[in-house]
Amino acid sequence: MNDDHIIKGDKLILRGLKFHVSHRVKPEERKLGKKFLVDVDAWLDLRAAGKSDNLSDTISYTEIYHIVREVLEGPPQNFLESVAHLIASTTLTKFPQISAIRVKVGKPHVAVHGPVDYLGIKILRHRRIDVQN
Repeated sequence: MNDDHIIKGDKLILRGLKFHVSHRVKPEERKLGKKFLVDVDAWLDLRAAGKSDNLSDTISYTEIYHIVREVLEGPPQNFLESVAHLIASTTLTKFPQISAIRVKVGKPHVAVHGPVDYLGIKILRHRRIDVQN
C-alpha cells in the first residue's frame, strides 16, 4: 500500500542507495557483511526552491545521502529498525525544514527458503511527534 495519502506535499526522494556493511545480529554475519538497500522520502516545502532555483532554498540530496552512509558505515546495529531510526532521527534533527521522513531498509540476500527480492522494514516519522525520541 502506498503511504503518500498520509502525507501531502513536496518531498525529496532518494531511491536504491546501496551499501555493503556489517549491521547484523550474528557475529559471523558481521565479519562478512551484507548488502543493504535504502530508500528515503523527506517531506518539506519546495516552493521557494522552485521559484528561486537556489540550493539555499532546499536540501541537497547528497546531504541526506551522507547521513545514510554515515549511519550504515558507522557503529554496527543489530536490527534494521535501529538503522532506519538513526537515519530518520538524524535527518530530522539536522534539517528542521523537514516535516516527515520515511526510511525503507532492505536486505536482498537473506537466509530464507524461497525466492525474494529483499526483506526489510519501513518507518515513517513526523517532526511534531518523533523528533525528541
